[in-house]
Amino acid sequence: MKKSNSITGVPGILVGQVQDLQAMTGCTVILCKKGAVGGVDQRGGAPGTRETDLLRPMHLVEKVHAVILTGGSAFGLDAASGVMRWLDEHRIGFQTAETKVPIVSAAVIYDLGLGNPKIRPDAEMGYKACQAAMDKQPKQGNFGAGTGATVGKLFGMRQAMKSGIGTASCDVGNGVTVGAIFIANAFGDVIDPETNSIVAGVRSILHDKKHPFFADTLIQMKSFIGKQVVNIASMQNTVIGVVATNARLSKEEVNKVAQMAQDGIARTIRPAHTMFDGDTIFALSTGQKPGNVNVIGAYAAEMTAKAILSAVRQATSFSRIPSASEVSKLNKTGGEK
Repeated sequence: MKKSNSITGVPGILVGQVQDLQAMTGCTVILCKKGAVGGVDQRGGAPGTRETDLLRPMHLVEKVHAVILTGGSAFGLDAASGVMRWLDEHRIGFQTAETKVPIVSAAVIYDLGLGNPKIRPDAEMGYKACQAAMDKQPKQGNFGAGTGATVGKLFGMRQAMKSGIGTASCDVGNGVTVGAIFIANAFGDVIDPETNSIVAGVRSILHDKKHPFFADTLIQMKSFIGKQVVNIASMQNTVIGVVATNARLSKEEVNKVAQMAQDGIARTIRPAHTMFDGDTIFALSTGQKPGNVNVIGAYAAEMTAKAILSAVRQATSFSRIPSASEVSKLNKTGGEK
């Protein structure tokens, strides 16, 4: 069977997604029914997470059974309860004296400013995401936890652009696959590292022959107006995701992979790891094949970058917030200069 160009190309990884297109929010669950050695690396100043401490070295539990990425800010962490219930019903979890306890890690994005802030992912949505989990390539763009994602928010939503969820994978030899799935909901701009050009980000108020479409967050942060708003910019941002491999890695090694994968964020988000971002990466090893941590980590960063770019390129516009694909079409037809 041909592997999909997604994190589900990693044997043992399933993905399920549920979204509410009226509330513009949703969640994405990455299931590992047999468990996977887990790690985490968190770089931004505003994370919203669950069960991250146990993923670090020097802690008892090695394997996790699911990671859920969700909208709804801290409210969205409730979706993990639904994942716990589904895993419990299927008798999947860490064996204790009395029962199996599912290990479910989670991270959230802030998407309350796009749709209905009173409707957030909950336990029922998390449960339904598990029911929908499969090994096929998940939908990208405005789906799952990427439904309400946006980027380029220095000047708020009026000059932001629509983003979403993206995924990618590659074969690194000897039957080893490295995959990634990410929600790009960054404060900064998304950059194509091959061209060093902005793909999606903060938009100029005026954009014509004299004014470029993109305002460029880094440039604006130095401007008079940018300096006034940068410290009070809405904390509606973070990039969250999962990298996975079927290589056999120790807990220390899988944490190193999560750390190395952060380079993918640094290559594609400008600026990255600000106090307004959460920037949390989970790493999973399903452990079927021997592998080298240095190779896995290097390609985890590459797949992270590809997944983030796919997240913005696959997204579709919402209301008055345009997407990269829409802007590209306008440029080709001469509708935007």
